[in-house]
Amino acid sequence: MDRTLGAYDIADLRELARRRLPKGVFEFMDRGNGDEVALANNRAAFERFKLVPHALVDTSRRSQEITLFGNRHKMPIAIAPTGSAGLNWFHGEIALARAAAAAGIPFTLATGSMTAMETVAEQAGGTLWFQIYMWPDRSLSRGLVERAKAAGYQALVVTVDTPVPPGREYNLRNGMTVPFRFTRRNVTDVLLHPRWLATVLARYLLSSGMPRYENYPAQMKQRITSLPMGRSMVVTDSLTWEDLRALRRVWPHRLILKGILRAQDAVLAADCGADGVIVSNHGGRAVDSTMAPIEVLPSVVEAAGKRLAVMVDSGFRRGADVVKALALGANAVLIGRAALYGTAVAGEAGAARAIEIYRDEIDRILGLIGCPDVAQLDREYLAPGIG
Repeated sequence: MDRTLGAYDIADLRELARRRLPKGVFEFMDRGNGDEVALANNRAAFERFKLVPHALVDTSRRSQEITLFGNRHKMPIAIAPTGSAGLNWFHGEIALARAAAAAGIPFTLATGSMTAMETVAEQAGGTLWFQIYMWPDRSLSRGLVERAKAAGYQALVVTVDTPVPPGREYNLRNGMTVPFRFTRRNVTDVLLHPRWLATVLARYLLSSGMPRYENYPAQMKQRITSLPMGRSMVVTDSLTWEDLRALRRVWPHRLILKGILRAQDAVLAADCGADGVIVSNHGGRAVDSTMAPIEVLPSVVEAAGKRLAVMVDSGFRRGADVVKALALGANAVLIGRAALYGTAVAGEAGAARAIEIYRDEIDRILGLIGCPDVAQLDREYLAPGIG
């Protein structure tokens, strides 16, 4: 098999994934929310940050290695939590986690994954983080935290930007539900993609039945009956900073808050005992018309000081995007959709190809701007007055 898979950038992987997946599955992964203003602005914002290269710098020994929470990683990226990897590929979470482990970067498993956290930990290894949505019944959430602790996850990522399920009307139009069920609306879509039907859905049906949220307690899985994707996730609109303090008391490892768009919230996160924050607008999939995380990043970095590790996600498609975020002070960048595109195309090999594309692009950008080490990136590499 051609190691490149015929994909030379993330846009190529996206197109290959679009062809392979049913429309409903692809759009759930790829699209945003509302009028998708935030989705478009996430990408447009990167164009407003201009790189200023240093000339005649020896970059013959370029390094992308970073230290994050005291651990060395081979690249300045981590895999973001995404709920559809297991719909893109049979046990896609395992495939994606294995690719991350091989690349020497962290992998974040989502609460809404189709593979149980214990199975991913047993079969993938590497640096594993677990993302959690707090539930109305906090005792069930604590049970999930205890499972993640027992399974060996090294960080807990608490997503705070979706207190209620987003609309995402396209899921309703496409008839995409979890657990998946055939309807008049989606049966033609599925039949037009026989490879996905045979290699993903049929394999679930033959092994464990229709894909479900495998990290949910049994009683919760039984109560969820074919609700629209996104809207079937259980969330709570009563989450407060006291909940974060409570998690800090029971979780012994790194605690990360995901979905921060205000500098003052980063300060509050540190006050509650968090070790890091992820500046994020959920990839444009939650509140529409928000500012792009790359625009908010500098103020969060300044407010956090040395108290927190500051990471960022949403809309990163090029190595140059990653370099710009690092120059603005981010400790790392989380990659979501891009890794899913690769997983949809070829499982572990496809996910590895997505990571490899970032590795190659970051390496080339470092050489082109005269920066021998990502640790040396700062605002001197950006045009004055920007950011």
